[in-house]
Amino acid sequence: MELTLPQLLTILGMAAATYSTRIIAYLLLRGRDFSPDVKKLFELVPCCVMVSVVAPSFMTTSIPDLGGLAAALLVAARKNLLMSVASAVGVDALLTHLL
Repeated sequence: MELTLPQLLTILGMAAATYSTRIIAYLLLRGRDFSPDVKKLFELVPCCVMVSVVAPSFMTTSIPDLGGLAAALLVAARKNLLMSVASAVGVDALLTHLL
């Protein structure tokens, strides 16, 4: 597969857009003192994003997707977010391959 100039520019543009939102947020928020409630909210944001990504899986009838969702819920109850995502992807891939 050969990478064309438009594809490369698209990838670089998406990377710049993603990175710029993080840099701008950092520049605007650095040095500010936040209340404990706001700090807790910032800690919960990654979990909220993951829920918004995973929530549509509750409405599927796909066996591999439901298996991955079940794995994510089981692992999330005992382990961290990374292990939960890894187990969901692994179970989904395995079931997709087997079925």
